[in-house]
Amino acid sequence: MRKVALVTGGGRGIGREIALALGREGCAVAVAARTPDEVAATADELRRLGVEAAALDLDVSDADAIARVAGAVTTALGPVEILVNNAGLAESAPFAKTDGALWDRHLRINATGPYLLSRALLPAMLASGWGRVINIASVAGLRGAPYVTAYTASKHALVGLTRALAAEVAGKGVTVNAICPGFAATELTWRSARNIAAKTGKSFDDAVAALARLNPGGRLIEPAEVAGVAVKLLHDDATNGEAIVLDGTPS
Repeated sequence: MRKVALVTGGGRGIGREIALALGREGCAVAVAARTPDEVAATADELRRLGVEAAALDLDVSDADAIARVAGAVTTALGPVEILVNNAGLAESAPFAKTDGALWDRHLRINATGPYLLSRALLPAMLASGWGRVINIASVAGLRGAPYVTAYTASKHALVGLTRALAAEVAGKGVTVNAICPGFAATELTWRSARNIAAKTGKSFDDAVAALARLNPGGRLIEPAEVAGVAVKLLHDDATNGEAIVLDGTPS
C-alpha cells in the first residue's frame, strides 16, 4: 500500500523499527525527531530498501515546528495518512522531587505533542476517508508505578486522548489506537538500568535483568514486536480506541 506515514522519534529504537516496517509495507515514510543524524540514517536505510523517505528535525513540543513539518511532509511525499506518535520522554524521580519543570516536560512531550500532531494531520485523513493514528504509550499508561509520577500521568493522558479521539472519528475511516509496551530493549530501558546500577551497586546486566522480570513474560519486548503490532493496525478497520498491551502477558 502506498500510504504516507509520519513517525516521530524515528531515529532509534521502536520508532526506527516502525519506520522500517512501514517502508516494507510499501508506505512512503517521513521520519522526524530532535536527533537529525539519527533520522537521516533511518531515512537512508529506507531509501536503500527502495522506499520514498524524508528526514525531518522536529521537537514535538513546538507547535510552530509541527506546522512546518506537516507542510514539509505533504510537499515531499503527500498528505500524511498514518501518524505514529512515538517520540517520548521518561525520567524518574521520587514524587517529592518531581518539580513543575519535570512534570511539564513529560506532559508537553508525551501528551501535548501527540495532541498537536493529531490536530494538524487528522483533517486530511478525515477528508480522504482513511487514516491511522498510532500512539506509542506504555503499560504505565494503564497502571501506577513508583518514582515515575510525571511519566505515568503523561502516558495515562495519551491513552485517554487515544480513546476519546477514537470515539469521535469512529465510522469515518480513521482509527486511533495505542500500543502499550512494557520494558523494551531500547535506550529508555538502558538509561533506567544505568540509574539503578548507580544507585544500588548492581551491575548493568543485573539491573537490565531486574527490569525484564517486571514484564509478565520475564523478558524485554523487542522494538520489532511493537512494529509488528503497528503494521497489523494498518490493515485492521475494526480495532479502534484500544490500548494494546505488549508485555508478554498471555492473551
